[in-house]
Amino acid sequence: YGLGMLESGITFDFGQLVLDCEFARMIKHTVQGFRVTDETLAIGVIKEIGPGGHYLMHDHTLDGMRSQSRPELIDRQTRDVWQKAGATTAYERAVAKAQWILENHTPDPLSDEVLLRIRAIIDDTEKEMGITHE
Repeated sequence: YGLGMLESGITFDFGQLVLDCEFARMIKHTVQGFRVTDETLAIGVIKEIGPGGHYLMHDHTLDGMRSQSRPELIDRQTRDVWQKAGATTAYERAVAKAQWILENHTPDPLSDEVLLRIRAIIDDTEKEMGITHE
């Protein structure tokens, strides 16, 4: 089935849709691949710091982290920080985001050309199925 679908497609959940979209973004980012160069492998940093060194706070590592997948809903904080912030689950945050989108998003209107094409598809389908409007 598709994003946001539950119970074999019987149920649709806007919160699940938002959460599934986050997973899809993360997967898309991963499957795009990545460059393998001396720079991306941090060869210079490895030589600079050496075995047993601390790489996590090095500028190269911090810069590299910023280019990676940055989830909005998955909380990567420590448990203590997460609990102090209210201990909301990813699903709860997804539901809140879905609610915000439903209340605030204004989609761009469809062009007249697109509306005509949609109307033609509906008309053709109704004709095929013998649906008439009286």
